[in-house]
Amino acid sequence: MKIFPVAILAGGLATRLRPMTEQIPKSLIEVAGKAFICHQLDYLQAQGVVKVVLCTGYLGEMIEKVVGSGSQWGMDISYSMDGSILLGTGGAIKKALPLLGESFFILYGDSYLPINYKAVQSAFIKTGKSGLMTIMKNVDQWDSSNVIYLNGNIIEYNKYNKMPDMDYIDYGLGVLGANQVDDLFNQKPPFDLAEIYHKLSLRSELANYVVTRRFYEIGSYAGIAETEAYLLENDIK
Repeated sequence: MKIFPVAILAGGLATRLRPMTEQIPKSLIEVAGKAFICHQLDYLQAQGVVKVVLCTGYLGEMIEKVVGSGSQWGMDISYSMDGSILLGTGGAIKKALPLLGESFFILYGDSYLPINYKAVQSAFIKTGKSGLMTIMKNVDQWDSSNVIYLNGNIIEYNKYNKMPDMDYIDYGLGVLGANQVDDLFNQKPPFDLAEIYHKLSLRSELANYVVTRRFYEIGSYAGIAETEAYLLENDIK
């Protein structure tokens, strides 16, 4: 199976990590001996990914200088830059659509996800739906739950409006079929990818893939420490 391209959202300001991120973007924070983006690309390479689009913004030229064309991973890595005005996660994907092809994965630039990409892709293809969200039972353990999941279906994903029935959370890896959801991107940036997922969920067009292993992230100092511990414990350097 040829793995879909992967869009990595790496354009945020990372204000929660200042002063660390005043001089470098979050993707270049050193974790377990090297820049975090390199850990992500190592994992994608192991999953058989050959094409990556890095959606960058704040200090994005520094990421491009480190990662380059992707030749050291045997990948084709291209860049979609926000420009002088940040586009938001949804706006960044909208700008990158011409580089991504018909269907593609979306990965947050601060997430390390031990997940099988082929299995997720197969699940997406089988559903025939416009998008897929990986989800995990959370019950507010890792962060605020944002998914109503019932009888094998996502009833609603909503990042902004907490509801009592929400006990699952967006795990951090999604899939979109670009040709099927073009209408959802017909808005002026900046806007959040969460708006796209929310609309798809209300249309019953957001498939799911349930994950049981926790995710790791570097969006906070505590998250960096946990991610580094996981990588070192598993001899991932």
